[in-house]
Formats: sequence, structure tokens, C-alpha cells
Amino acid sequence: MHTYIIKRLLLVVPTLLGAATLVFLIMRVIPGDVALLIFGGDQAGHIDPKQLAAMRQRLGLDDPLIVQFGTWLWGVLRLDFGNSLWTGQPVIEELLIRLPLSLELALLATMVSVIIAIPLGMLAAVRQDSWVDYVIRVLSIGGLAVPSFWIGILCILALVIFFGWGPPLEFTPPWVDPWANLTMMIWPVLTVGYRYSAVTTRMTRSTVLEVLREDYIRTAWAKGLRERSVVIRHALKNAMLPVITLIGTEFAFLIGGLVVTETVFTLNGVGRFVVDAVAHRDYPVVQALVFLIAFGFVIVNLLVDLTYAWFDPRIHYR
Repeated sequence: MHTYIIKRLLLVVPTLLGAATLVFLIMRVIPGDVALLIFGGDQAGHIDPKQLAAMRQRLGLDDPLIVQFGTWLWGVLRLDFGNSLWTGQPVIEELLIRLPLSLELALLATMVSVIIAIPLGMLAAVRQDSWVDYVIRVLSIGGLAVPSFWIGILCILALVIFFGWGPPLEFTPPWVDPWANLTMMIWPVLTVGYRYSAVTTRMTRSTVLEVLREDYIRTAWAKGLRERSVVIRHALKNAMLPVITLIGTEFAFLIGGLVVTETVFTLNGVGRFVVDAVAHRDYPVVQALVFLIAFGFVIVNLLVDLTYAWFDPRIHYR
């Protein structure tokens, strides 16, 4: 087990290096000049070329690409992602302002998704082709078909019209004021959780149905075991491997992939930060965010792989 974990952690290095190189090159290919944007772009009229050249030099944009990339990598090794080209603030400080919100939203939405999806998926599989199964399938297909931001807009409209409630404009951490944090996060958590529970419900139903057709399940029924024991202890645990993979992937995606939902609920999270950084050609911010999101995916996948052995004792890591 220890050897396997060390090998996987060593593989993180080329993975992150490849992601960093790719996003570095892509950001340089995208048309636009951050120095020109700072001066106002096409709306600024005549810009002094000397001032523009001085701004590029101050931002380090006139250095060769290999020098820029090497400087950035050296900073990453020291946990220094540089300063934002747009705001001038350290990238790590800008990120620490937004990361707790995105982590909380991703964690709570994943918990809601799991709480909804696994019982419903299991129930739909056990009651296959009954009215319960059809209702659950309609709810899950509806969640797949309807975007989470549209559900969020409907929630906000209903809350504004009937209760006069609007989303707060400032994020309150849970350790400062738990109630204020709950009132701000509950609706985006429920909308995102419902959307992703639909995918997990379908996966749970399919995997449980497949396991219920196995010979050892028929043996368990023949031995006279109770339905709860057969479904939970024998079928569900062996059907969870694909579901765990899906849950882990969704959690990693939620950290930086909820741009529209964060915009609808006025949440200043990592997703909006990425979009704003790309619009401003803020190279250090985009590189840092993609690097950290890739690191999150790698760690989550490692944790998911390690949980396989707990659910299926036949799996050994050597």
C-alpha cells in the first residue's frame, strides 16, 4: 500500500508539469495584450508606445517564453504563484479569499448529492419497473435535463416573489456566523446537489441492478436472508465502486466548474475567478488556478482509488 501511494504521488509531478505547460502555451496563443487592457484597450485612444513598453517590462511580458515559464515554475516550487497582472495583488491571497467558498459549496453539494442519490438509486433498483422506480427515474432524468443555474434562477425568483429574500452580496464564513452562511449557501447547495444527484442516482441504480443478478445474491436470497441484509451488506457495497469514482470526479469538478451557478447566486468563488482572469489575460492567475485544480483532481482520484480496497477486499495495491 505504501509503495503504491508513493508511486502515485510521484506521478503527480509529470501530470502537473504537463498541465502547467499546456495552459502556459494556450494563454500565450490567445489573442490580446494584458498591458493594452490595463491602459483601456481600443477605447483608450492613442497610447504612448513608451508607456506600453514600460508596462510590459514591469509585468515581465517582454521576457522570452522559456524565461517566463521557468520563473513561474521556480515560484511554484516555493509556493509563490506571483502577482496578478490585473490587480497587482499576490495570487495566493486572491485565491485564499475565494477558495473556502468554493470548497464549502463543493463539499456540501456532494454531501446532498450522495444523501439523495444512493438511497433513491438503491430503491429504484430493488423496486425495478414499479411505480417507485418510474418516479425516481423521472426525477433523475429531470435533473439531468435541467441545468442547475436555471433551477437556481427559479429558486431566486420564487424566494424574491413570495418571501422577499435575495442572495447576500458578501460571503460570510461558517466560523464567523453559521446562520448567515447557511442562508447564503443552502439554495446553491440544493440546486447543485440535485443536479449531480441525478447522475449518481442513475449510476447507482444501474450498478445495483447488475449486482443483484449475480449468483451470490441468488444464494443469499435462497439462504433466507432479509431483504435489507441482501441489498445493503451484499449488493450495495459491491456496487459502489463505479459510484465512488463518479462522486470523486464530480467533487473535483465542482471546486472550479460552477461559474454560472456562482454568477447566479452572486458567489465570488474560484469558477468566477477563472473566467475573470481569462478575460483579463491574467496569466499568473489562470496558471495558478489550473495548476491547483489539476492537483485537486489528482489527489481526489488517488483517494478514490484507495477507497476501492475498503469496499472490495479482493483489491490489493502492490
